[in-house]
Amino acid sequence: MLDPIAIHLGPLAIRWYALCIVTGLILAVYLTMKEAPRKKIIPDDILDFILIAFPLAILGARLYYVIFRFDYYSQNLGEIFAIWNGGLAFYGGLITGAIVLYIFADRKLINTWDFLDIAAPSVMIAQSLGRWGNFFNQEAYGAAVDNLDYLPGFIRDQMYIEGSYRQPTFLYESLWNLLGFALILIFRRKSKSLRRGHITAFYLIWYGFGRMVIEGMRTDSLMFFGLRVSQWLSVVLIGLGIFIILYQNRKKAPYYITEEEN
Repeated sequence: MLDPIAIHLGPLAIRWYALCIVTGLILAVYLTMKEAPRKKIIPDDILDFILIAFPLAILGARLYYVIFRFDYYSQNLGEIFAIWNGGLAFYGGLITGAIVLYIFADRKLINTWDFLDIAAPSVMIAQSLGRWGNFFNQEAYGAAVDNLDYLPGFIRDQMYIEGSYRQPTFLYESLWNLLGFALILIFRRKSKSLRRGHITAFYLIWYGFGRMVIEGMRTDSLMFFGLRVSQWLSVVLIGLGIFIILYQNRKKAPYYITEEEN
């Protein structure tokens, strides 16, 4: 079993969980700032947005998790703030971040679709890296299996939990998001038929479908009245993505790659 603590700095312990999240964030910010000028967005506005959105998204992710695990946290109030032990629900962060982005874009007079389109692939790669925080914390795993011989030894050993090997659902989602990120980059550079909002829609559909399937394999899903919350939200995301494509096509929204960029 790998040590979840990466670095000891005197009394301060820095966990791999935090490093994975921060690394994903830094890469996401860098990629978004690189793409921003193509959409006539000031890169410094991306930094301003992150400084506001990131702490609020973490708060939203934790609040979401605590709400759906309130039976536990109501009896362990001191654990509510212990985010270093895991327990950040991505959907909570996504919802919070989307609200902040809409308000920020409106205040800065930035087209919301342009902002979302340049942010979507960055969010996806950040998710891919962030899932490895679950790996170090030995969470977000699936049912017991006989063996994991198809995996590298360090992953296989870390997935030996409570006397059994477990499906590495964190890995499935990480790879799914990485593939989605690569596809977005290809579509964004090569396709001339992408309209404003299409990249955001692709992200919602791709991530929603992958999460819906993978969530069904997990044994630690957040439940609500006997239902897996993330699966229902995934269906909503897929539906929203399809609606965005149809709506933007119908209103003949501008293409992502303009004639000037060609």
